[in-house]
Amino acid sequence: MSNEYLEFTAGQPGQRLDKTIMEFIGDRLSRAQVQTLIDDGLALVDGKTLKAGAKLKGGEQITLAIPTREEPEVVQPEAIDLTIVYEDDDLAVIDKPAGMIVHPGEQNETGTLVSAALNHWPQIAAMNVEEKRAGIVHRLDKDTSGLIIVAKNDRARRKLSDQFQDRTIDKTYIALLEKRPDTTSGRIEAPIGRDPKQRKRMAVLRAGRPAITEFTVIDDDFRGDFALVEVHILTGRTHQIRVHMAFIGCPIVGDRVYGFRKQRVGLKRQFLHAAKLSFDHPTSGKRLHFESPLPAGLQNILVKLRQG
Repeated sequence: MSNEYLEFTAGQPGQRLDKTIMEFIGDRLSRAQVQTLIDDGLALVDGKTLKAGAKLKGGEQITLAIPTREEPEVVQPEAIDLTIVYEDDDLAVIDKPAGMIVHPGEQNETGTLVSAALNHWPQIAAMNVEEKRAGIVHRLDKDTSGLIIVAKNDRARRKLSDQFQDRTIDKTYIALLEKRPDTTSGRIEAPIGRDPKQRKRMAVLRAGRPAITEFTVIDDDFRGDFALVEVHILTGRTHQIRVHMAFIGCPIVGDRVYGFRKQRVGLKRQFLHAAKLSFDHPTSGKRLHFESPLPAGLQNILVKLRQG
């Protein structure tokens, strides 16, 4: 990995650092990417690091170090069927099945959503991102099913990424909890970060990134203390819903990472489904709304828990 260095002088006084950088680089990076660059110490203002929201006086010398890949990773397109809910020249909305990983990792190089998307839309390989993240605007865990957006060009990807950053994209999930929450609705505000004891897990940590989850119980007419909830997330942290539900003592059924050690339901995946998705189209600005019904396997679990 090497860096490309850019230098420029800040102009308008009183403007935030991240906005100043955005104006200089144009559409090259999304706002989230610029803020990550700043957080990683790759933006220097007169030789010093500042926060993304720092107000500039004007005239400061800003140096950016933008990481570049010397040998781009190549992801092989794969002829994998996708359930395409909607598509146009800018984007596609996919109903992802449980078991499909979104993008390749060290132990999962094939069978991913990215490989399938590259086969359906080869043009996304030209995006200004790592090929293993081509078209990806947000993620769903491997064993979470439901709606996910694939961008088809850089402009759409940046516009959609900014909507996620601005929290104007609405995502609603359906989850079955091992235990009914103490209240019929609630809001969980607890920062999430990498678990220092187990690096593959996330945890609620004082030094973590802000995370907000809202839930409402929509059905609790089951044997045992199970509860079906509708969940809205106002931030997009890794494993956020799973970590927050476990944090209040109501883990998701089937979650073998954050859930109860002894599972009461024979489910090979977690009962978590991205059921609704609303966002502004990156070109027309029109508000789009999509819904995905619970997969048959999850519906069958609910039927069984109502019997007897």
